[in-house]
Amino acid sequence: MASVHESLYFNPMMTNGVVHANVFGVKDWVTPYKITVLMLLDEMTISTSITLLDRRRLNKLILPLLQSPDMTLSELIKTVEDSCPQLAYTVHLRLQLMADGELKDMEHFFDMLPSPFNETESEAHKTSVVGLFMRHMVLAYNKLSFSQVYKLYTALQQYYQSYERKDSPAAEPAEDTDMELTNTEELGGKMEKEELDLTPSDDEVSTRGPLSQKQAEYFLAQQAYLLKNDENKALDPAALQKELNNMLKFNPDFAEAHYLSYLNSMRVQDIFNSTDSLLHYFDRLILPGGDSKSNGDEGCGRSLRYAALNLAALHCRFGHYQQAELALQEAIRIAQESNDHVCLQHCLSWLYLLEQMKGSDSTLTEHAVKMAVHFCLPYLASLGIQSLVQQGAVGGKTANKLMDALKDTDLLHWKHSLSELIDVSIAQKTAIWRMYGKSTMALQQAQVLLSMNSLEPVNLGVQQNNSEAFAVALCHLSELHAEQGLFAAASEILKHLRERFPPHSQHAKLWMLCDQKIQFDRAMNDGKYHMADSLVVGIAALSKTEGLYRKALVLKARNQTTEAYKVLQRLLLYCEKIKGTEMTIRVMLSLAELHWSSSCHAVALPLLLRSLAVSREYHLQYLASECILHLAFSQLMLGIPEQALNILHMAIESILAHGALLDKGRAMLLVAKCQIVTASSEPSKQQKTQALEVAVQNLEEAGTYFTKVDCKERVRDIYYLQARLYHSLGKTAERNKCAMLFRQLNQELPSQGVPLITRL
Repeated sequence: MASVHESLYFNPMMTNGVVHANVFGVKDWVTPYKITVLMLLDEMTISTSITLLDRRRLNKLILPLLQSPDMTLSELIKTVEDSCPQLAYTVHLRLQLMADGELKDMEHFFDMLPSPFNETESEAHKTSVVGLFMRHMVLAYNKLSFSQVYKLYTALQQYYQSYERKDSPAAEPAEDTDMELTNTEELGGKMEKEELDLTPSDDEVSTRGPLSQKQAEYFLAQQAYLLKNDENKALDPAALQKELNNMLKFNPDFAEAHYLSYLNSMRVQDIFNSTDSLLHYFDRLILPGGDSKSNGDEGCGRSLRYAALNLAALHCRFGHYQQAELALQEAIRIAQESNDHVCLQHCLSWLYLLEQMKGSDSTLTEHAVKMAVHFCLPYLASLGIQSLVQQGAVGGKTANKLMDALKDTDLLHWKHSLSELIDVSIAQKTAIWRMYGKSTMALQQAQVLLSMNSLEPVNLGVQQNNSEAFAVALCHLSELHAEQGLFAAASEILKHLRERFPPHSQHAKLWMLCDQKIQFDRAMNDGKYHMADSLVVGIAALSKTEGLYRKALVLKARNQTTEAYKVLQRLLLYCEKIKGTEMTIRVMLSLAELHWSSSCHAVALPLLLRSLAVSREYHLQYLASECILHLAFSQLMLGIPEQALNILHMAIESILAHGALLDKGRAMLLVAKCQIVTASSEPSKQQKTQALEVAVQNLEEAGTYFTKVDCKERVRDIYYLQARLYHSLGKTAERNKCAMLFRQLNQELPSQGVPLITRL
């Protein structure tokens, strides 16, 4: 047995400053960092010169210092200095004397520590946190052999010398290095060349040896909490995986470390490592000593069915629907054998989600909600209701019914303090109002979410509202601002999103797609089609449908009609298959615009009428207004401007109230064109002049909208029409001014070959 103990103790990792004390007994180790913390606690116990305020600050530091992974001496000194500079200097001085002295100084320090069994009035009492820590350290130190104590003292010297090397002037490193080489030769230790040449970084020092059980549990709990609530404050994926690998090197059966490794791999969409870590986690749970130890065979069966359920969720997230279905069937079978209704309810929810991802309709949601309420599972019941609301929104339900359902879920959220689902509900309201074309209501709901305080207790200094719902609301805000020409504000929102959701975080794809779409729209408005074309690749990588749609827009703008028609036809079939109603309507409108470029306005009418019918069927008011706008333009081109003006009044209010500036400008430009055509049929010259003056005012308003969104091609068209109208009205000065502005823009933006009259 002694040989096994020695082989474990003399692990090569142990020569760098971590000494293992009885791996079969006390689950704690003596390290140079913990010796320094013991000095700090000893000084706090015996010192009488510490003020009450400083002592309060130090008391707040005790638990994090005891539970966190080992710090470097520079980090520890800086942490203590922030609370009590006098005590930090004293601890540094004591450690310096011990490191520059002899081994007997460390022996004397442990002998003189206050005994937790004798001190009844001090902070080092045996039942206190400080007393328990001292007891663990004294027991671990007393079990060390002489060679182990000597290695610990050597590690303590290196721990202090690494701090001195960082703080010493630039002229002294050579002398320190010589001393260190002499010491290592005297000690007989073998060190690699790079260890002699390079000063170890803070991260390397903190990950050199195994953490104690308390330190490991604290580290895992802290990182798991940060991954859930504020991923930006958690370690980045590479650093966190390095820490976990080091932890598992010393304890491969640490199930919680495997699960955190699974969560970390999911952040970067690593299918191999996430699957491997998840399987290792449940393998360790099933081992004797896991949950099966306390629950017998039931614990093992519970681990098996939840292992299959988590594996199904993993495959669902990566789009492996066949593997997810097999794992889900396995979980259902084991849960039925064990009569576990809660697990079956979770399986039912995932089964509905799986069928929804595969694109098929499902009637499981209502049944799932009823069963969740029956088994008192408010979280699952709320998720089911919100899934029904989402399904109803896509299926064409009216807004009042959906909002009533969400109001009922909000009552459930507040009753059970489900703050995460409160955020999801508000974000869903934002998306629903946006889909229905009510931008003002969407803006209001997004602002409500941003101004809310979370019901979750705020620990570790995390920011609130760092969930997916918060990212969705901010993306909606940035798009709404960009639509109104407030590009600086939209850029600030996206900058905030980048800071709060870094590129390696799991919700970063949301703002990445939003940013690409805004840049694409700006490039198209400015006539920079080459720049828009370069953005299509990035959009397609994040969303297949959006990428195809934007590619077709670029081809259409470049007058590549045949290629654009093929892309739109393929996209139309795909959207009808997946039941993407909004994109289907937008594709049909783009197809109608392609027919306009070929002067086939009569052919475009069936497409426009069909898109209008679908928009009204699904209560998409803003898209219906766009369809009416396109119908009015077709009627204008077919020679019936009076009818075009009549139906324009059905859509102009909605567009001006909730539309983007570009759509407002297009609507006012179309109104002006209709007024210009109808003015020729006015009976008197005075009425004709009045109609043209009203048309000039509408053109001026349209030009204002186009200018705000930097749509120079449209502004050029406005100047051309205004110059013609001013010429007809006999206003020479205004005509010359508009003609000059038109010429300047025409030289800057040469015509793309699209006549003014054939474009909306």
